[in-house]
Amino acid sequence: MSRLLELPPFGQPAPDLFLSEMNALTRHHLAGCPEYASIWGGWEGAERVQDLPFLHVGLFKRLALRTRGADISHGRELLSSSTSGTSSRIVLDATSSRLQSESTRLILQDFVGGLSRPLLILDSAASLRRRGELSARTAAALSLQPLASEFSFLLEDAEDPSSLRLDRLECALNKAPDLLVYGFSWMLWLAWGSRAFPQPLLETMREKRFCFVHSGGWKKLEDLRVDSPTFDSALLSRAGPGSKVVDFYGLVEQVGMVYPRCPEGFRHVPVWGEVLIRDSHTLECLEEGEGQIQLLNPLSWGAPYHSVLTEDLGRLVPGPCPCGRQGKRFLLLGRVPNVEVRGCANV
Repeated sequence: MSRLLELPPFGQPAPDLFLSEMNALTRHHLAGCPEYASIWGGWEGAERVQDLPFLHVGLFKRLALRTRGADISHGRELLSSSTSGTSSRIVLDATSSRLQSESTRLILQDFVGGLSRPLLILDSAASLRRRGELSARTAAALSLQPLASEFSFLLEDAEDPSSLRLDRLECALNKAPDLLVYGFSWMLWLAWGSRAFPQPLLETMREKRFCFVHSGGWKKLEDLRVDSPTFDSALLSRAGPGSKVVDFYGLVEQVGMVYPRCPEGFRHVPVWGEVLIRDSHTLECLEEGEGQIQLLNPLSWGAPYHSVLTEDLGRLVPGPCPCGRQGKRFLLLGRVPNVEVRGCANV
């Protein structure tokens, strides 16, 4: 278990411990993954986080990287959604999965709260039955399972938001006053936010306290001319007092790391993660200004996806956040121009 996971997620950063764990993890992957060693074989260690090796996110569409060792047990592959038909493939292993599950639980619990309640998933139960594979959407939904008393899949067809099973929704509403709801952003909008519910059911919904959690899919919402305030307002109009909406950013290439948006509009970095901003042309790290986001974490034991340069643009924001969380924060600004639209983490 990473010692960093023993710290409060948004408490005092521990940069020396983070660098030490990342150096050790990088050496582990160099020893166990020949493809990774062929890329970074001359690396001997980093004295600064910005000097740690990284892989471009596009590499995971072309290589299924694995780190082998006597204590590593690989399992399913996690597939990103993709509009081009080419998915990133991230191999999962037992050790990493335990770390990643704990990481996601701690991060989301800080934003969602620790109350155990039914989880309603805007997906189909058939998504769980794929042999050897797990979609990004299903994995994101199941990351909330440690915070749930039970869960229900509300869609008959995973790709059709209109297939929402109102009978399943009504059954869940009758069980508890508080509920979690997860969906990809565009799916949550089409299945819930813009939907006309029967009046009796709508009245019951407005008596319940919902926490809507969503991620990815903003490109489709932009095409529909739906912005974040419109999105949140529509969801909350179909929910009772005290309800809230939590939007998080994450990649399948960084399993276990999610970056929810705080009420002030910023993404916060937990103490077991790091976010760097690099100039798209020089790859120099930037303390100010816009650049490509690099995401790092010490949670991936079975494959070298611990340090990834994304195709997303961001900017670091200095100073303490009014929301009270400590550590680094950043703004997510969009995509690098003229790159493929991602299906699972596009903004």
